[in-house]
Amino acid sequence: MTAAMALTAAPLPIPPAQTNAAGQAASATALVPMLPIPADSVRDEQWQLSELRARNAWRYSTGAGVVVAVIDSGVDGSHEDLAGQVLPGKDLVKPGGGDGHTDPVGHGTTVAGLIAGRSDDDDGVMGLAPNAKILPIRVLDADNRYSDAMIVARAVRLAVDSGAKVINLSLGGAGTSPALAAALDYAFARDVVVVACTGNVLPQATTSVWYPAREPGVIAVSGLEKETDVLWNGSITGSATVLTAPATDLVGAKTGGFWRVRGTSFAAPLVSASAALVRSRWPAMPAGQVVNRLISTADDLGAPGRDATYGFGRVDPLAALTTQLPEVARNPLDDDKSPGVAGFGRAPARGTDSVTGGGAHDTDAAGGSSGASGSAAQRSIASTDPTSPLGWRIATAVSLLVLAAGVVFIVLFARTPAAAPLVWRSTRWRRSRTREPKHGR
Repeated sequence: MTAAMALTAAPLPIPPAQTNAAGQAASATALVPMLPIPADSVRDEQWQLSELRARNAWRYSTGAGVVVAVIDSGVDGSHEDLAGQVLPGKDLVKPGGGDGHTDPVGHGTTVAGLIAGRSDDDDGVMGLAPNAKILPIRVLDADNRYSDAMIVARAVRLAVDSGAKVINLSLGGAGTSPALAAALDYAFARDVVVVACTGNVLPQATTSVWYPAREPGVIAVSGLEKETDVLWNGSITGSATVLTAPATDLVGAKTGGFWRVRGTSFAAPLVSASAALVRSRWPAMPAGQVVNRLISTADDLGAPGRDATYGFGRVDPLAALTTQLPEVARNPLDDDKSPGVAGFGRAPARGTDSVTGGGAHDTDAAGGSSGASGSAAQRSIASTDPTSPLGWRIATAVSLLVLAAGVVFIVLFARTPAAAPLVWRSTRWRRSRTREPKHGR
C-alpha cells in the first residue's frame, strides 16, 4: 500500500521535496545533516520558554503525575535530556515490536524534549512540562511517514489504555479516516486531551488543515514566528485552527545531540505540555474543562475572538493555571455528531480495532497531503456511516443472510425424525382449517 498520510515539519534548512522515478514523494520529511549545537548553549536558545512565561507557570505546576503519549517516530529514551522521563511504550512499525525507545528519524525525540526535557541541570533541552512523563508509541517509519491511518488509530487506543491523559499527534495528512475518528472518540470518552498539528504548507499539496487536527474535539495547533505575533508563513491554518504556539527557530533534542527545527509539529507539543501542566495542578479536572481553560485563556491574536488564522490565539499556560473560570459540562470544541465521525459520541468498546477500522477499504486518491519537505498521496476511506448508501447495502445484505439462515434451519428441522410429530400436527391443523364445513344431516 502506498503512503497516504504524511508527516509534518523538518529541521532547518528545508530542502526541496525528493521524489522517486514515478514522481511520488520519496520521503515526507527530508532530514539533512546539521552542525552540532553545544549542550551548554541550548538552554539560552530556548526562547519559547520565556515567550510562554514558563518559569512563572512552574510556580503552580511542572506536569508531575501526568503521562503524555507521543505518537510519532519513537523517542530516544537514552538522550541525556530525556533519561528517566520516557516510559516503556510500543513500537508498531518494527517487526517484533519494541518499547518505542528507538527513533530512526529524530522527530519524536524532539517532540518529547519540548514537552518533558529534564530541568535538573543547566544544560540541554528543558521541556515546558519538565516533570511529566512520556509514553512513546512509534507509528512512523524511517522515512517519517505511515501508509495506513489504522496504525495511528491503534496507537491512540493503546495510549488511552496505557494511562495517558494527554495525546500529542505531530502528524497528519489530507485524507480522513473513520478508524482514526473512532479511536479519537474512544480517547474523548475516556477523559483524554488530544492535541494535533495543523500541518505545513507545501507546493502542490493541500492547504486545508490536516487530519486528525480538524476532527472536532481535537486541539488543532498552528505555528508562530519567533518572538512575534505573526503566523509562520509555512503554517497551514483555517477554520479548524484552535490555538497557536511558537514554531520556528526552536532547538530540539535528537539522537546524539541537538538541532534547530521549525514547523507545526513542534508547536503542538507546547500545547500538549500546557495541557499537562493544567492536568497536573487539577488531577480531577475533566478533559473538557482542561480544553476550555486552554482556549479561554489564550492570548487573543488577530481578529477579536476565534478566527481562521490564529484560532483562539497563542496558548498561555500561566493564564490557564491561574485564571478563575466557570465550569463547563463538555469540551467546547465538540459538535456532538455521531461516534466515528466527530465529537464525543458513544465510544467503541476496548479492543475493537478490527471491527471499527476502515483499513480494508482504504484507496489512494489523486492529490497530495502536506509535509514540511515532501508530499504523499491522499487517502480516501469508504464511509462506514450507517446513513450512507454503502451502509444500507450492508444492512440489507445482513438481513437477507439472517432470513436465509432461518429458512435453512426450518427445512433441516422439519427433516429431523424427532420433529416429525410436530410437522404432522402442523399439517393436520392446516388441513382442519381448510376443510369444508359440515351441514346438518
